[in-house]
Amino acid sequence: MSNITLGSLSYISCEELAEQLHASPLAPSFPSNLAIIDVRDSDHVGGHIRGSTWVPSNELDYKTPELVRNLKDKDVVVFHCALSQQRGPSAALRYLREKERLDPGSKSVTKEGEEIKEGGNKEDGGEESQKVMVLRGGFTQWQEKYGPDKTLTEAWQKDIWEFGY
Repeated sequence: MSNITLGSLSYISCEELAEQLHASPLAPSFPSNLAIIDVRDSDHVGGHIRGSTWVPSNELDYKTPELVRNLKDKDVVVFHCALSQQRGPSAALRYLREKERLDPGSKSVTKEGEEIKEGGNKEDGGEESQKVMVLRGGFTQWQEKYGPDKTLTEAWQKDIWEFGY
């Protein structure tokens, strides 16, 4: 049984994430150490965060092990849905638990920098901790602030979001 709970999750604000995207030495390209996973379903229509990967929540059961393997070299993995109240946090929790199951010695950082699993860091030959976070307010809050910004949002359609979620 895993000791990772919803209370263990860290959150990142839209402003903090946008700052990371703009501050990247690769800007306007997506930072190579960051992954954003969008777990919205049919509500994915109308735009998405530039460079994000769409994995509908109904596909997470079989795609989570693949995500863990594909994202192992990322320093930060951010999950979100429309509001980041259910699907986003659940996906982050599922990801952390699967990561723990596949590699019991791995480390992940949760809320307030607490490590979930013990392990080494790069100085003592181990792996660096991966931060797994949830986007506070989800895409709804993101698009309110950054929808029209083509450097941060792709395929945004104002008429879909005009009256909110």
